[in-house]
Amino acid sequence: MTRRKTQVWHDYKPQGNPKPESGPLRLPRLGAEHLRWFLVGIGISIAILALQTLSNTRSQVLEPMAGALPSTFQMTGIPLELPGKPAGNLVITQAQVTETPPATGAGGHSVTLTVRPGDSMDLLFGRNNLDRGDLAEILRLEEARSAMRLVHPGDTIQIHQLDGKILGLNRKIDETHELEVTLSDSGNYQSRIIEHPLETRVVYAHGTIKNSLFVAGREAGISDKVTMNLAGIFAWDVDFVLDIRENDEFVVLYEELWQDGSRVKDGEILAAEFVNHGETLRAIRYTDSEGHTDYFSPEGNSMRKAFIRAPVDFTRISSNFNPNRKHPILNTIRAHKGVDYSAPTGTPIKAAGDGKVIFAGRKNGYGNCVILQHGGNITTLYAHMSKFSKDGRVGRRVVQGQVVGYVGATGLATAPHLHYEYRLNGVHRNPRTVKLPQANPVAAKFREDFLVEADAMMSQLDMVRQTRLAAVASD
Repeated sequence: MTRRKTQVWHDYKPQGNPKPESGPLRLPRLGAEHLRWFLVGIGISIAILALQTLSNTRSQVLEPMAGALPSTFQMTGIPLELPGKPAGNLVITQAQVTETPPATGAGGHSVTLTVRPGDSMDLLFGRNNLDRGDLAEILRLEEARSAMRLVHPGDTIQIHQLDGKILGLNRKIDETHELEVTLSDSGNYQSRIIEHPLETRVVYAHGTIKNSLFVAGREAGISDKVTMNLAGIFAWDVDFVLDIRENDEFVVLYEELWQDGSRVKDGEILAAEFVNHGETLRAIRYTDSEGHTDYFSPEGNSMRKAFIRAPVDFTRISSNFNPNRKHPILNTIRAHKGVDYSAPTGTPIKAAGDGKVIFAGRKNGYGNCVILQHGGNITTLYAHMSKFSKDGRVGRRVVQGQVVGYVGATGLATAPHLHYEYRLNGVHRNPRTVKLPQANPVAAKFREDFLVEADAMMSQLDMVRQTRLAAVASD
């Protein structure tokens, strides 16, 4: 069979072991196509050699001129001539070359380090592949060492780095101060404390209650925190669970704290008014020259009482003070000499007033029970606790609002609740209606200063009220 001739070479393997042909070595004949590919190969080789030569020349020129050239420059296109090809068909196009400056704040990227329980700065740097040597240098700076000595879970640190090299570091120290560390052009770290001052703005809100204080507060545009503080101011005079009525009103003047043009949080309530059952109550926040702060009526009487009405956050009153109540378990007429506040197991129980723990333990049908002795021969009792707090031990002195135990159903109880008793000279009184002794009024030496401040606050409350009434009239 005759093989057809073609210009393309094939790598066929011959069969058997043919004898080598005698005579001189014969080379295949090269056609025009072979010659064209041969010239292209030579051209590519020359181009590579030219690039290498150009790179070496550029390095030799630039090294002695370090610092004399601008950070950015361009190489112009250089035409290369290839054999058999017209000049200009193959060129190095314009390329922009950027010199890399020393490691400063330029370049790199930012990462946020978040402190986990048990973390130290050394662990944080290691976990994020950051240079611990840089950390050691930074901690030699007094401001940085002081600001980074202690870290707590949840703290964050902003790091600007390049390949693990620290270019900059920022850490918020507190609400108004921030540590900033930067790497200078000389390669040394520098630190400073940046202040972000808070701006205080006084704002006001008015609300009318339709179903609950918290709903009215949200409709008035105030946060739950401000609403809770408002309830806390009037808690001795108003039972916000049982005494609230539809169309009760409030006006509150309070602070907003702003920083760098953004609202950060709510501040303190400066003055407030609450209308309950048609009775108007007003309160002013006053700080004397000795640093004592409290809320007082316009006349200077403390808004606080020596005792709080309900020493637990309850869901409902399951049983009132009743001398003729039928006991739910014993099924006999047995006076109920306190008030039962229904609440989930574990709800904190607070001391109704300042006093001393004179009993803490198991007491018959009361179950786990704490008794506090107060001034004026007053005692309070807290029963059916699930457990005691560390502050509810015999001999401990407690202040009003301090937790003495937790709601439970020990003793003769059908469900979790607090049984609370108030005794004066050993005689039980209804905790919800007994007249509570007042806390101390404004001290005589500060009274004149207080009255001046109170008058200014009352004027602002009056202005808000007039503005509101005018708005209602226009509607």
